[in-house]
Amino acid sequence: MNQSLEGSFISSRGGGGSSSSDDANKKPPLSLSLCYHNLERFVLDGLSVLPTSVLALLLLLLLSYNVLVMFSVDVDVSFSDVQLMSLPVAEKQGISPVQGEPESSSTQSSSCSSSGVMCAVKEDDPPDVSEMPPEVLQRVEKFGPPIAESYLRKPRRSRKRRGGRVQGMSFGTQPRVFASRVHSFFQNQTCSVRIFMTWISSAESFGDREVFALESLFRSHRDACLVIISSSLDTELGKRIINPFLDKAYRVICVSPNFEYLFRDTHAETWFRKLIDGKVRPGEVSLGQNLSNLLRLVLLYKFGGIYLDFDMIALRSFIGLRNVIGAQTMDVETRNWTRLNNAVLIFDKNHPLLFQFIQEFALTFNGNKWGHNGPYLVSRVVSRVIGKPGYDFSILPPSAFYPVDWTRVQSMFKSATSRAHSEWLYRKYGRILKESYGVHLWNKHSRNITIERGSIVDLLMSKFCIFYQPPVYPNCIGFVWLAHALLHWE
Repeated sequence: MNQSLEGSFISSRGGGGSSSSDDANKKPPLSLSLCYHNLERFVLDGLSVLPTSVLALLLLLLLSYNVLVMFSVDVDVSFSDVQLMSLPVAEKQGISPVQGEPESSSTQSSSCSSSGVMCAVKEDDPPDVSEMPPEVLQRVEKFGPPIAESYLRKPRRSRKRRGGRVQGMSFGTQPRVFASRVHSFFQNQTCSVRIFMTWISSAESFGDREVFALESLFRSHRDACLVIISSSLDTELGKRIINPFLDKAYRVICVSPNFEYLFRDTHAETWFRKLIDGKVRPGEVSLGQNLSNLLRLVLLYKFGGIYLDFDMIALRSFIGLRNVIGAQTMDVETRNWTRLNNAVLIFDKNHPLLFQFIQEFALTFNGNKWGHNGPYLVSRVVSRVIGKPGYDFSILPPSAFYPVDWTRVQSMFKSATSRAHSEWLYRKYGRILKESYGVHLWNKHSRNITIERGSIVDLLMSKFCIFYQPPVYPNCIGFVWLAHALLHWE
């Protein structure tokens, strides 16, 4: 085998000098081809005599090399630009962060290390606004600055539906901050009344109807102090939402809730601990909704004042009301209430009825029945304590806050289709303005209903607006349109 290989190399270098130049030019390609062929045979013959285990090892090494080549990335980063993002891991490896390093002249700084330490690349200086394309500028102005990449990752589920420990919830770590913000807000303002609202949805879902609820509130309570308890609105986007009200000197603040402070020294504290530990099942109803039912109770118990849902349109001042809850329905014959609602609550601080509400929530919580921890709860408790000494409160009729039941709420959004319908709208609208403190729009059942021109809701929006200026009602007097249609109906 070695002799044949040697012979092929000799023939590839040419023989004696008697060969012609043409033959010399033609022979090298043929000799090279024979050399390659013999070399290939030599390699294959050598591999054929190797054990199978050695062949497998060679194949594994070859595959490993291919993988490294395919997935390796060359990063041009010097250790002077490195900032360790995971200090606990770095400390275990004996790595200490460099202090006082000068900033890199590059527009990007990297933070990276090996062996499990997280790597991050951040942009120190954003691009100049003047260099952005017009279409990008429009998107930035409309939606605000771009969201950081970390916020775009899929969030973990905040809780488990069926038993187990609730994930992503705690009492909070800064109860003093929450208390300080709320107390200083009230102390630094001249408040005619304290009003609380809760928002458990995202800031992006805060729409025109919610903005109008705030408009009607401040239209009826110019000097009120409003605290919105919401984690999603206690953000830059939330500030942009309420800034128009602040520009008009209305008093409003958005604060993230701190359950440790709010639930302290109440039955809610024990219930919430059991919820976190998995000893209370959240159930199928939204946990956020049930927490909102509890928050309104503890807020009034701690501070006193007024609580309003975001689907409540305020028509007149509530200042003259004290320790009041509204009836949702009543018996026509006996004139007695049959169900109460918790969309509007007006109570003094530390009122005993609020204590009973909180206790009932903690002891009878059921996360699988809608309304059990809300409207049905206040109805159960009031039916037990009404008439007993020590409880001083009033129950207002449905016309005060719930002039239209949820089963007929669609009629509030529809315009007149006939003269008889127009007359009904005229009477209903006038009765609401005369008898009601507010109108509950039952957002759960009406959020997808379009507000038609000339409907009762449209007329209320045009009358009690602050910013809302529809083109057909330039002076916010939509009632004129309805009166004109009623007089000239054909």
